[in-house]
Amino acid sequence: MLHVSDTTVDSRCKYCVKGKILTDDSTGELFCGNCGRVMTDKVEDMGAEWRSFSNDQGSRARAGAGTSITMHDMGLSTIIDASNKDSAGKPLSANMKSSIERLRTWDSRTQAASSADRNLRQALNEMDKLKGKMGLTDAVIEKAAYIYRKAMEKKLVRGRSIQGLVAACLYASCRNTETPRTLDDISESINIRRKDVARCYRLIYRELELQMPVVDPVKGVARIASEAGLKEKTKRRAVVILNQAKEIGLVAGKDPMGIAAAALYLACIETDEQKSQKEISNASGVTEVTIRNRCAGLREMIKGNSDTKSA
Repeated sequence: MLHVSDTTVDSRCKYCVKGKILTDDSTGELFCGNCGRVMTDKVEDMGAEWRSFSNDQGSRARAGAGTSITMHDMGLSTIIDASNKDSAGKPLSANMKSSIERLRTWDSRTQAASSADRNLRQALNEMDKLKGKMGLTDAVIEKAAYIYRKAMEKKLVRGRSIQGLVAACLYASCRNTETPRTLDDISESINIRRKDVARCYRLIYRELELQMPVVDPVKGVARIASEAGLKEKTKRRAVVILNQAKEIGLVAGKDPMGIAAAALYLACIETDEQKSQKEISNASGVTEVTIRNRCAGLREMIKGNSDTKSA
């Protein structure tokens, strides 16, 4: 195929000064359309590839998929395509098809030859399932995969269940990225006991020397309000109460979900929204006793602020 060159050089031939520079896509040459002089040969083709080895069959990108620590092989291994066609697009014969199928099986097995590779593959598959089930972001899953790989380097996986360590790594990742997910949420999603998840979390926290940020209780307000079906006005009032509590240091050392639930309960009282402590407790996952204890401190703070304004 011939077309006029759109390069940055002069489109006119510098020898005959009459013909335009043309490009031959089949040979990769730049030549003059009048005198035929070849200016450049073996021009690099910057167009899309005609063959794609990614999962997206419609993709024409020159490069493959990016690497990621959420895949056990970092996305660097190759696969034998399941199309059963040769390089020319012709179907394979019956004998060759059975040979390729056997090669495909052995290729899949050799990618996870050691027990550590099989363990990592199963763990990352569990994380991928929980990603959609719990509505987690890619950043949370990548952080969890990083923590799990560090745990494997420290040999913390040996003798412990894969599900327990996966749940612990996910909880640590949620804490690190300030994603509002509790131990109960993760244990219910992966269907193991909360006690086992907490034990594995303490292990990786101690052995890997993780640094966890202090959880902001404001981040739990939207979630509790959504579970309890509270109005937007109540949510905004609860955020105001929590911001005042943070300014005086009242939230330090307190359970974030507990103090967020208490702020929502007090906000319901102020906005005349009929919600009981039991309903707030079920939505937040903390006990009614915890809500009452946290409400006592918040009430004193609100009372003190109102007395200051009146004075």
